[in-house]
Amino acid sequence: MVEQTQSQTQNQPEPQPEPETQPPPNQDSTTALAVIPVQTETANNATITHANVTPQTSSPPSKIPLRPRKIRKLSPDNGVDQASSSQPTESSKATSAKSTKSRAIQQQQQTLTVPRIIARPLSSEGEVEAAIRHLRNADRQLASLIDIHPPPTFDSFHTPFLALTRSILYQQLAFKAGTSIYTRFIALCGGEAGVVPETVLALTPQQLRQIGVSGRKASYLHDLARKYQNGILSDSAIVNMDDKSLFTMLTMVNGIGSWSVHMFMIFSLHRPDVLPINDLGVRKGVQLLYSLEELPRPSQMDQLCEKWRPYRSVASWYLWRFVEAKGAPSSAAAVAAGAALPQPQQEEQQQPQLLDQINSLINIGYNDFHINS
Repeated sequence: MVEQTQSQTQNQPEPQPEPETQPPPNQDSTTALAVIPVQTETANNATITHANVTPQTSSPPSKIPLRPRKIRKLSPDNGVDQASSSQPTESSKATSAKSTKSRAIQQQQQTLTVPRIIARPLSSEGEVEAAIRHLRNADRQLASLIDIHPPPTFDSFHTPFLALTRSILYQQLAFKAGTSIYTRFIALCGGEAGVVPETVLALTPQQLRQIGVSGRKASYLHDLARKYQNGILSDSAIVNMDDKSLFTMLTMVNGIGSWSVHMFMIFSLHRPDVLPINDLGVRKGVQLLYSLEELPRPSQMDQLCEKWRPYRSVASWYLWRFVEAKGAPSSAAAVAAGAALPQPQQEEQQQPQLLDQINSLINIGYNDFHINS
């Protein structure tokens, strides 16, 4: 019976497998499995079940792009993950600092190789003659002024502190009144050699008022002396500063403006390349020299006078003489002659600070600026 049963079972046709189920298009083909129907055999009253599960064959690739996986590289030295060591190390910072310093040194060396004009003071021997030669070649109109006016000379020098003190004392005063107050101030200090920061700080506002110095000017003098005493300013530092730094430092002193600094640089320090763009006489001279319809603004002066570098101080002096020859006495000419200052013209009345600027010429050393006639 067993053999008959087995033969009957073997003679039965094998069931055909059902068609495989395809996953949906958007389903990940790698996770789908195909299920085969269960085949059952019976032997010796025992039922044997065969369940075969086979992986689904690969489906066509999905149209949705897969995100690329980040590849982590290991350092060849210590195997540290570079993704976790993105912060710069101390050695990399030191290397970067060295390379930056090296580039800075190279740029500085390149800058030093560029030829520069050394700004010698106009009181140096032969410097005024060199300035005149340059201005003749640079500007034909200015050359005509040089032909008809004698050259200037710069042959005296006061200490910077004394010159700045004079500048403050002479503000808004006629020549005679300013000289009278300055003389009494020198006597109060024990002579020009005694005009030092310590002496000025020791003078009270009441003492200064007794010799004709206003309370405001007294505060200006004390502010100047205090900056000297605190080390912010000194005579040696002022003499050795470049023009730009000197302008910045001196305008920090109360009572000293840009015009006063320019005059101090020309007539006391004898700097060769100073252009007083706020001086009415120089602006008027530029207008007359180039036949301009309007008075040039201070912001236009640098461009108009660019060709005079590096001797714009001497060019400015010739413009003062030019304006004087045209019948409009310049403040510079009046002070050089020792005469009273001219009354402000109508245009000067529109700019109240000009009267103070004109009178300050005396104070910062214009009397030391001589004309060879």
